[in-house]
Amino acid sequence: MARDLLRNRDGGHARVGFVELFFDLVFVFAITQLSHTLLEHLTWSGVLQATILLGALWWAWIDTSWITNWLDPERPLVRLMLFLLMGAGLVMSTSLPEAFGDKGLVFACAFVSIQVGRGLFTLWAVRRDETLRRNFQRICTWAVAGAVLWIAGGVMEGQTRLILWLIAVVAEFAAPALYFWVPGLGRSHTSDWAVEGGHMAERVGLFIIICLGESVLVTGATFAGLVWTPPVVAAFATAFVSTLAMWWIWFSRAHDAASDMIAHSSDTGRVARRAYTYAPILVVAGIVVTAVGDEMSLSHPDGPVGFATGAVLIGGPMLFMIGAQMFKLAAFGIWSPSRLTGIAALAALAFVAPWSTPLGLAMAATAVLVGVGAWETLAGRTTPMDVK
Repeated sequence: MARDLLRNRDGGHARVGFVELFFDLVFVFAITQLSHTLLEHLTWSGVLQATILLGALWWAWIDTSWITNWLDPERPLVRLMLFLLMGAGLVMSTSLPEAFGDKGLVFACAFVSIQVGRGLFTLWAVRRDETLRRNFQRICTWAVAGAVLWIAGGVMEGQTRLILWLIAVVAEFAAPALYFWVPGLGRSHTSDWAVEGGHMAERVGLFIIICLGESVLVTGATFAGLVWTPPVVAAFATAFVSTLAMWWIWFSRAHDAASDMIAHSSDTGRVARRAYTYAPILVVAGIVVTAVGDEMSLSHPDGPVGFATGAVLIGGPMLFMIGAQMFKLAAFGIWSPSRLTGIAALAALAFVAPWSTPLGLAMAATAVLVGVGAWETLAGRTTPMDVK
């Protein structure tokens, strides 16, 4: 039975199943909750808290995507596991706005149940595969150790919770980089993590679409509740074009080439860890922050640009561009002139922000994103992808 839970690797592209897309619906709600939470707590402490929560959401999602790359989601037991994870994810998402308040323990228990429960199920499912079994023994050890920090943080309050959860989320990021090394069990190797590359690329691409969809939801909901004055309409159009531009940049030839590259790599685990596990987190963060900036420019298009407003309106697109560059570097080992120029242009906007308006700054940042997308599209017609 355990062997039957594994995907049949026949060399073809493993399609993303409907149950995987159904699972992703929880994270549409989670990302919306996160952007609203950040908007309501736009302080240094609030930004750090949002970063920790985003890290938790990302690892809950990306780790599940790794699992469904190995396990067949069409099998009833795997589907049941995903449905249980969805339930825990919904509880986690619902408690997210009060994660650093009264619902800290609820959030921690939900997250821990996802990480530990999924790991233990997979350990049982792969018990007859020596390589995967040893791999998941290490993964479960890290998950249980992290669970202690998450639960302890949920019990504590204030700065103690913040510190414990910061350590816990850093451990989540460190574990794959350290190959899940455990005393007595040794470390894993990227060759142990062989994945179906096309499936992994498609899963991450779909998550980016989820985040962009959340941006559309925030923009539409905010615009619907406002008086449609010319500045508000202009801010709405700018937010929509910004979302289109981010889609344009991410789903460029680089995305298709990276998908093909990992599919034919001799070490798919190494590529998946670098390009599809670590690099996209900055892209996701950029989309979330940009959605917050869109709501701010819609609500006060002609207002003054304070430090927090300017940081959000510039920082969101910049995080996205940095993530897009890091993805290209992780996948192909190249520095993209178009993306580096976009990062520099966004940084330059900081010098004019104090004399601008939220609408003007949003339009300038959007123009940079559109410019990068156009540059890469035009260059792609005459230049090989790896030198753009």
